Amino acid sequence: MFFSDGQRRIDFVLVYEDETKKMTHKRIDRKKQKRKRQVYESNLINNGLQLEATRSVLDEKLVFVKVHAPWEVLCTYAEVMHIKLPLQPDDLKTRESAFNWFTSLFRVDENIIKPEQEFFTAPFEKEHLSNFYIQDKDTFFNPATRSRIVHFILSRVEYATKNNVKKFGINKLLDSGIYKAAFPLHDSSFRHPSTDPACPSERYLLYREWAHPKNIFKLQPLDFIRKYYGEKIGIYFAWLGFYTNMLIVAAFVGVGCFLYGCLTKDNCTWSQEVCDPNIGGNIIMCPQCDKVCTYWNLTSTCESSKKLCIFDSFGTLVFAVFMGIWVTLFLEFWKRRQAELEYEWDTVEYLEQEEQVRPEYEAQCTHVVMNEITQQEEHVPYTACGKCIRMTFCASAVFFWILLIIASVIGIIVYRLSVFLVFSATLSRHINGTQAIHKYLTPQTATSVTASLISFVVIMVLNIIYEKVAILITDFELPRTQTDYENSLTTKMFLFQFVNYYSSCFYIAFFKGKFVGHPGNPVYWLGKYRNEECDPGGCLLELTTQLAIIVGGKAIWNNIQEVLLPWVKNLIGRYCADARSEKIVPRWEHDYHLQPIGKLGLFYEYLEMVIQFGFVTLFVASFPLAPLLALFNNMLEIRLDAWKLTTQFRRMVPQKAQDIGAWQPIMQGIAILAVVTNAMIIAFTSDMIPRLVYYWSFSVPPYGSHSSHTMKGYINNTLSVFNISDFRNASKPSSPWFGNQTTCRYRDFRYPPGHQHQYEHNIYYWHVIAAKLAFIIVMEHVIYFVKFIISYIIPDVSQKTKSKVKREKYLTQKLLHENDLKVVKKTMGKIADKIIKGVDSTFRPKSE
Repeated sequence: MFFSDGQRRIDFVLVYEDETKKMTHKRIDRKKQKRKRQVYESNLINNGLQLEATRSVLDEKLVFVKVHAPWEVLCTYAEVMHIKLPLQPDDLKTRESAFNWFTSLFRVDENIIKPEQEFFTAPFEKEHLSNFYIQDKDTFFNPATRSRIVHFILSRVEYATKNNVKKFGINKLLDSGIYKAAFPLHDSSFRHPSTDPACPSERYLLYREWAHPKNIFKLQPLDFIRKYYGEKIGIYFAWLGFYTNMLIVAAFVGVGCFLYGCLTKDNCTWSQEVCDPNIGGNIIMCPQCDKVCTYWNLTSTCESSKKLCIFDSFGTLVFAVFMGIWVTLFLEFWKRRQAELEYEWDTVEYLEQEEQVRPEYEAQCTHVVMNEITQQEEHVPYTACGKCIRMTFCASAVFFWILLIIASVIGIIVYRLSVFLVFSATLSRHINGTQAIHKYLTPQTATSVTASLISFVVIMVLNIIYEKVAILITDFELPRTQTDYENSLTTKMFLFQFVNYYSSCFYIAFFKGKFVGHPGNPVYWLGKYRNEECDPGGCLLELTTQLAIIVGGKAIWNNIQEVLLPWVKNLIGRYCADARSEKIVPRWEHDYHLQPIGKLGLFYEYLEMVIQFGFVTLFVASFPLAPLLALFNNMLEIRLDAWKLTTQFRRMVPQKAQDIGAWQPIMQGIAILAVVTNAMIIAFTSDMIPRLVYYWSFSVPPYGSHSSHTMKGYINNTLSVFNISDFRNASKPSSPWFGNQTTCRYRDFRYPPGHQHQYEHNIYYWHVIAAKLAFIIVMEHVIYFVKFIISYIIPDVSQKTKSKVKREKYLTQKLLHENDLKVVKKTMGKIADKIIKGVDSTFRPKSE
């Protein structure tokens, strides 16, 4: 961790390949690269940094340049970067929570990882150095802060000038291959603590008390994570842990609703009618496709109707309302928690004070404009017209890719329509339905499962392609700061992912089986493919299948991509290194052979979790167990991400972050949309509303024949009658008709043949439509009203946090500004005394 003198701490490491030993480039290119590197390192020294080069133990071509920032450099740039540092210990008394005894059972042992002492802080100023809480100059700037300051310098030192344009920054040198890597060091091995008593072995403690699977039920040591990795990593794990804890309540209620469905499925009257050989066994259904499909018996859907009773129950309605309220509670309480972290981690005024302009933006600043506020000239990379052209191009590119996804979804729909004909021919269902396999492997099931798998593969392929396109578009857009860059990229990626992941679910939930016409006049896609129909039980079970395949497949794929691949790469690297040498390998070389974290950092972890958040909230009415699966996944995800960071990746450059960025408004948008989608799933995808309309209106006179409200006769009442002689030649099934029946049944609310309005929608249909629209309006307004009340009642910032912020501002003013006044008064007092003494001596009579 130190230079060869054992005194100067290594704050950063640069790695390059010795140009004299390179064989892959031309000699002229090697000389140019060497010259640029030498100029860059010379400028680093001129900026006050100290360098020490060491050749690799394992590969003589590699050279490691260790970088150290002296005290003066740290103080200078801490002031430039407005870094907040301790003034004095926090003296506010905190009241312990009533649940402290319970949470202490899940906290990390304080004897192993000691709690961080809390301080009041202020932006660092060299002239007020004596006012800051400095006990030891070596520890005043912690390793994370030191690395951040050094990276700030590395990103802004120039290495060449071409056509009067300065080229600077470590990122460009890495991209051009002049340097192979640049990273801060881990402080120890994760397997065992350092033998050096001066080394804190924080990496080892993080692995043992945070990343290890044995800690899966423990709370995370967030302050310790922030201290080692910085605020950006810390706030991600704080958010993920908070989200996971909130899922416990949602999972508990979801399991309760699922168990309610399991317990009441035997009392499901309409399912009993489907399975009853005297009712469902006597109902012959019309073919669901042209020519190839044949007539089939309603009892063949008996098993799926039993499963549907579990998910399509009254408990689903209760759970959908609960989740609409839960998501609001989650977002409001997270705002409070985030405000606490902003204060505790000194990021309250970060964006306004500390965040610097991206080097890529600075390099392109060739245009001069007048600042409206300061009335001074400043340099920008493009004019107003140029910015408009860039934004138009970027928006068009994003729109094009979204259209491409929609085209792929249409392609999958066409696949579903065409392959259904094939499965109907090869898995033809006979009227008697005696074969056991036909209970489970129906043409609808086979089509749904294969289409879901193909949809998953298409989603993953498009993800890989669009990821590169989104980065290129955002680079061309040229955002000013890193936060602007990440927010812009986040918005583009999420728009794409939203359409990519959710489009197939929206199709099944709200379009499939809704516009099919009737057997005598079916609706065709593109004039060729007959529109899909749902099973007599509806499309809810198919939506559940689609969700299970996408969510499950996505979780497996992400874990393979995020965990297995880095582990295999590091395993191969360690094997090759062990084969080459048995020498003692220094820490910087160990870290070099770990995997780089990537330019986007935790972007994909956030994206994965927010997409999951969408599945948990948008379509939860079709799958009450989604929060439970998300809870199990997240408990594992926290430890996998922690394991990956501590064992498989180089240490990230610590970065500040005030909040979770653009993900917050995205989740708020999902929360609003979730109320609408769940209300529409219950109204249009499930059969809850038609069943309620039948129970309360059409089971009793004047429409029904029962003396009291009942669900008996529901199946017969909701299946319309069709005369087989009314088939068009293009739709008439080619298989022969057995029996003496002249009619078949289909799922709709239409008048029977012979009626003056035959095959037109009947009064039941209009009652159901009115009830569905009324239900959506009432449910939306009730939940939105409750959400508004909750948002109003719960303040974004707690009173305790407000008090701490006020106390810190008061201390800052008192210590920094009032001390200045005292110095001024003291100085002015001395001057006044001298003047008075001078006057006295002038007018005093001379002594004789």
